Order: sequence, then C-alpha cells, then structure tokens
Amino acid sequence: MRSFDAPRRRAAPASFTGVTLDGEKRTHTFRGVTLVVAVKTRCDGCRDFVSATLEEFAPIELVIVSASGDEDGEWAQARHPILIAPALMEQLDVRWPPFYVVIDAATSEVVSEGVVFAPEQVAQEIVAFLA
Repeated sequence: MRSFDAPRRRAAPASFTGVTLDGEKRTHTFRGVTLVVAVKTRCDGCRDFVSATLEEFAPIELVIVSASGDEDGEWAQARHPILIAPALMEQLDVRWPPFYVVIDAATSEVVSEGVVFAPEQVAQEIVAFLA
C-alpha cells in the first residue's frame, strides 16, 4: 500500500528561501536527491518528523518545511531545522501537509510524493532513493 498512487512528475526549483523558527532568513540549494517533508502543527505524523532522529534518511538530504510558524511552541524541541517556506510548498504543489516530495536536483523534478503517516512509512515508499 502506498500513500499516493503515482508521483506527478513536475518541475522543482533549484533553490528556495525560507525563514527559520527564530526568524532568520535562509536560502537552500537542492543538491542530489532531497526529501522535502511538509509539516504542520497539531499533526501526529508530523511530530515524528520533527522529533525523531531520522537516521534512515541519511543517504539523502532531508528538508523540513511548513507554510506557517509554530505559535504554540510545539516545535521548540525539534531535532531538525524547520523552514517556513510557503512559496516552496506552492511551487511543489503541496497543498495539504503532512506531505512529502522527493526532488532529483540533477533533473530538477519531483520524482516521488505521498502523504506522511510516519518516518518508517515514508522510508519504505522511497527505499529506491535511499540505496
């Protein structure tokens, strides 16, 4: 079972600009294969991506983004940086987090996508990119 029937191959940007939870502006350039996970607050599947070690994704780059900030402080103890980047989510056609896309920077395309339920589920769905 997959969280999404088939990826909608589409263009991905070479880079994007976002803001950290502390308000620092950052530009990120995609290199190689990158897993972009879109999260939101008050979301069980998202919480795991924010707080887990996520070692299973070590072979590829991992970027966690959100369309909005964390007014409730839910992400205060996040193990990974979260970038507020609504423009990137729009460019990638991510409308309803929790959602993930895999970007291949060599082709500047989204090559996989799906709904986020847990890190283990996403790792199983993108195992071909983790090898």
